[in-house]
Amino acid sequence: MAGGPDATSGYRRALYRVGARLREQWRVKLSQSWRRTRASGTISIQAAVSAGGAWFVAHHLLHHPKPFFAPISAVIVLDIAVGQRLRRAAELMLGVALGIAIGDALIYEIGTGALQVGLVVFLATVVTVFLTGNPVVVAQASASAVLIATLNPPRGTGIYYSRFVDALIGGVIALIVLILLIPADPLARVARKAGPAYEVLADGLAQAAYALTARDAREADTALSRLESGGSAVAAFRETVPEGTETARVSPLRWRSRGALQRYGDVVQYLERSLGNAQVLARRCVTLIRDEEPVPEALSRSISTLADATREVRRALMEPGTEHRVAELSLQAVGEASDAYRSGLSFSGSTVVAQIRAIATDLLTAAKWPYAQANDLVRRAGGTPGRP
Repeated sequence: MAGGPDATSGYRRALYRVGARLREQWRVKLSQSWRRTRASGTISIQAAVSAGGAWFVAHHLLHHPKPFFAPISAVIVLDIAVGQRLRRAAELMLGVALGIAIGDALIYEIGTGALQVGLVVFLATVVTVFLTGNPVVVAQASASAVLIATLNPPRGTGIYYSRFVDALIGGVIALIVLILLIPADPLARVARKAGPAYEVLADGLAQAAYALTARDAREADTALSRLESGGSAVAAFRETVPEGTETARVSPLRWRSRGALQRYGDVVQYLERSLGNAQVLARRCVTLIRDEEPVPEALSRSISTLADATREVRRALMEPGTEHRVAELSLQAVGEASDAYRSGLSFSGSTVVAQIRAIATDLLTAAKWPYAQANDLVRRAGGTPGRP
């Protein structure tokens, strides 16, 4: 009967499911927000200390009455320089100060107005491009010149050289905080970038393994697309390594991170090679399925095991010093691939086996095995003994 107890019970179950889904979504959002807040904690403290220190030096030590450009410059340099090379941070400081100096000098001479503002921005842009060529520095120099030309132009008393000095003070204070007082943890930043890079490799391999099991060419093509899109994650990982290394080199509080960062630097090249080989593997899986070549169960199992080995490499990087199963899983994947090869494979299947062996070698090397030893282990696991 419509609207009876069964219908009411169904409505309640539907409402309960909707409520549970909404609670889960809010839980995930709150968790993500909390992680972002924790990750930005150091930056927030750096900004607060830099702004307060810049104001204190300019106002109390140099006796500038209203040094608002000092904390502004400190925050701009710090916020934009986070994660960048220290040279860029210094360039940014000079760009802000240069924009203020150009704006002060020109507006004092030619007055304010639409044409004057345009001329100030034009000259600030040209001079900064000539000196640095950094687009971020150019934008900040132009913005600083606009502030001078519009919000607080120089009056008849003359050019306010103190504002140029305030901008330099703010930038210098920000660099001191960034390098010496509260340096960000370069190792944590690099590790955060390494995680997604290895995860996209592991996920792509796992999806390719599933595609072979299901003989689904579309799924294999999706795995290929995922692996190809992983290049951006690997590039982000690569970019953070020299930045972190520079921070660890110049900041005494981070000197002990240099060895671990060197390891990450060595790992990047093997990850890039693994990702390239995985893309070839996935492309061959697409062709293998479409051409209806033989797909032994051991072949898909081998790729799945290789995905597990990749996750173990990620864990070994995230938790140095802990036990891991990189060697066990990598060599198991090679053995399973060799079993598939001996059971009979066509051209694409044989190519997949070759890529599995190559990826396994790079995973072992990323986990601190010397390349020659890793190559020998893979040869032996695949039934092809290496040289003694």
